[in-house]
Amino acid sequence: ATEQLYGQRSYMSHDMRPLFKTKFAGPAVTVLMKKGEHKEGSAASQGMLDAIDTAPPGSVYVMVLEDGLDYGGIGALMVTAMKFRGMTGAVVDGSIRDTPQIGRLQFPVFSRGVAPSTTIGHYRFVGVNVPVTCAGVRVNAGDIITADEDGVAVVERAHAAEVLKKAQELDNTEHSMLPFIDRKSTRL
Repeated sequence: ATEQLYGQRSYMSHDMRPLFKTKFAGPAVTVLMKKGEHKEGSAASQGMLDAIDTAPPGSVYVMVLEDGLDYGGIGALMVTAMKFRGMTGAVVDGSIRDTPQIGRLQFPVFSRGVAPSTTIGHYRFVGVNVPVTCAGVRVNAGDIITADEDGVAVVERAHAAEVLKKAQELDNTEHSMLPFIDRKSTRL
């Protein structure tokens, strides 16, 4: 719908995949982490935890790890905090870890990979609710993130109503064609 209305791509890279079959939607809370070796421990990353603590219920945590496929940006502890603070899901442009525990929590998480490492000592928190590019798509705080087993899309908050209307029209057109195709195929 966004492509048809505005001529721009709004879906994330094909390798942004769910940990398990799920779907969700909600406004983005963005977190940006920059790669940088240090000896400050978790203090250099405190902002990413603060973002969870201050996020409104229903939010989607969108974390971008600069060059982060070899690092688990979130794990079971952060996901537990997200779940109990009422967040809707998480999207990580990087890897995640603790997948068995996250699966047991049944909290929706999309990522570009899985890695056993953490960001502690390797990344610094840059900002919360700052514009980020997540898996090839620009995301601003408050943009609507929608995700299902096909992938993740971003809808600019200002265009949400128009995009929803167009998406519903496209979905209705597509689904109304299925019975027609079924009738034609049974005649063959």
